[in-house]
Amino acid sequence: MTQPDLITLTDPRSPAAEAFRTLRTNLLFSAVKEPVRTLVVTSPAPEEGKSTALANLAVTLAQSGRETIIVDADLRRPTQHTIWAVEQAPGLTTAMLEDLDTMPLLDVGVEHLRLLPSGPLPPNPADLVGSERMALVVERLLGEADFILFDAPPVITVTDAAILAARLNGVLMVVRAGK
Repeated sequence: MTQPDLITLTDPRSPAAEAFRTLRTNLLFSAVKEPVRTLVVTSPAPEEGKSTALANLAVTLAQSGRETIIVDADLRRPTQHTIWAVEQAPGLTTAMLEDLDTMPLLDVGVEHLRLLPSGPLPPNPADLVGSERMALVVERLLGEADFILFDAPPVITVTDAAILAARLNGVLMVVRAGK
């Protein structure tokens, strides 16, 4: 089922979809020595559109034939499961707390693209994101994909994105024009 927020699927010839393909190309050529494989996507404040931007960027990466995983690491207000119309759990927190043999990755109906939803929300998101278990999850996911995009909470409200960024190759800051 195609979601209306996914312009790269609903209107792939639109200027907005082309902008996401341009972003993908810029990302692919941004690192000469070491390619960016893990990226945290955040925003300064809530309601900037970071989750939708991440989903559309992930679609363009997958459409170029690159195995891509979206990880909903916004353990405060997760939205990737809503964007993709899938269950929230099991997910990231399940994988970290239960030491699963296989990651609970979901097929979202786009070739080369899978989703690791948030899972049940923990009482201490920043501690969980900064834990050694999170490092193990990142390492395991790197064995399964070319790109891993992490949806993180806004940076002004909580520290989760900054903590996660220290473990990954890059940060993409999404800002809404005029704000």
